[in-house]
Amino acid sequence: MIQNEMKNEKEDSNESFVYTLSLISGKWKLHILFLLLKQDIMRYGELKRALEGITHKMLSNQLKELESDSLITRREYSQVPPKVEYYLSERGKSLIPALQLLCKWGVDHMDDEY
Repeated sequence: MIQNEMKNEKEDSNESFVYTLSLISGKWKLHILFLLLKQDIMRYGELKRALEGITHKMLSNQLKELESDSLITRREYSQVPPKVEYYLSERGKSLIPALQLLCKWGVDHMDDEY
């Protein structure tokens, strides 16, 4: 009982919320995670085409940050021309339920009049 209370306190803490936001905040990170959820594996050019309006520098930075936070994995093949693939890491896959809940919330409220 005490362990569950401690877990709930930790889950509801400002610290855990801020930590989570630090990993997924930014204009493009959730978009990238969502695309990788839907496509499994994507190459850099595929991501760039799918994210209309993103610059090369921004995509590169967002991918590096997601990789350094262990949310995605980058696989580089030594060939000419270079081939690089991105996919969700196991840690990134643990975000799938949260991403699905966000999508469900959108479906439930897209037609709200406010």
